[in-house]
Amino acid sequence: MKSVQQEVDESSTLAGTNKFELLLFRLGGDDSGNHNELFGINVFKIREIVAMPSITAVAGSPAQVLGVVNLRGQIIQVLDLPAIAGVKPKTGLNIMLVTEFARTTQAFAVESVEEIVRLDWSQVMSAESSAGSGMVTSIARLEGENGEPGRLAQVLDVETILRNMNPDAGPHISQQNVGAKIHIKPGSIILAADDSVVARALIEQGLEAMGLPFVMTKSGKEAWEQLASIANAAESEGKSVYDKVALVLTDLEMPEMDGFTLTRNIKKSARLANMPVVIHSSLSGTTNEEHVKNIGADAYVAKFSVEDLSNTLRRVLEQ
Repeated sequence: MKSVQQEVDESSTLAGTNKFELLLFRLGGDDSGNHNELFGINVFKIREIVAMPSITAVAGSPAQVLGVVNLRGQIIQVLDLPAIAGVKPKTGLNIMLVTEFARTTQAFAVESVEEIVRLDWSQVMSAESSAGSGMVTSIARLEGENGEPGRLAQVLDVETILRNMNPDAGPHISQQNVGAKIHIKPGSIILAADDSVVARALIEQGLEAMGLPFVMTKSGKEAWEQLASIANAAESEGKSVYDKVALVLTDLEMPEMDGFTLTRNIKKSARLANMPVVIHSSLSGTTNEEHVKNIGADAYVAKFSVEDLSNTLRRVLEQ
């Protein structure tokens, strides 16, 4: 039987299929020990899973920061995920999830790890209106057994969690660090897609600083439908879709339709095949970048550096 760590190591083959693997874990319950809810993180974000090591407390840290650990020579901050979620673990903090994304490495302490499930992004619905200060980005519907209704797992928005923990550590976005205004065809826009509240806010600020008009969407499915609608409107006016959309900027992880599938749909469409697509993702690494090339995306830029984003958009648009 495969270990959870082996499953993590083998998950990269799913990219581009609109499928992904979700690591399920529990954080604890309320004061009465009830409502021990199921949570999940995309396996792509997990570098490794280890038993809770000895943690060194750091003076003056917020209550949700347990301290730091020395993991094979790398000093990593450990966050108390149950405390952040407002719950109490029943059996203590036993497992540490080491995550690597958005140019950072950090660890989350959790009560227990359950399993890894393979899902289609169509099984994941946006949780935009749910509670939790935006820390839950979507809800995954897990398959039940023998026709029974499946469980629900809350997919954590790690970007928002980290930004809430360090509100002053966010990127500085200004006209100065994005360079000269970027000019596109009058009347056209950048179509952007990202399911994270924090990521959308940063992208919007960045595009505004670049002088680029944009339309922001919350999923690959919404972006695809918006693009089709714009293309239809352009045709009815005797114009091309390229007169109205200069470039598509998309995240990879999104409910209903991921960025891989959105990009592949665009590049396979007769009327959209020449649309520039830039992948903007916290899922870093050579494996993801190779998949991005294979589906025909024009560029890949890791979140979140407004300078890198500006330079990438400028280069692709000039092509």
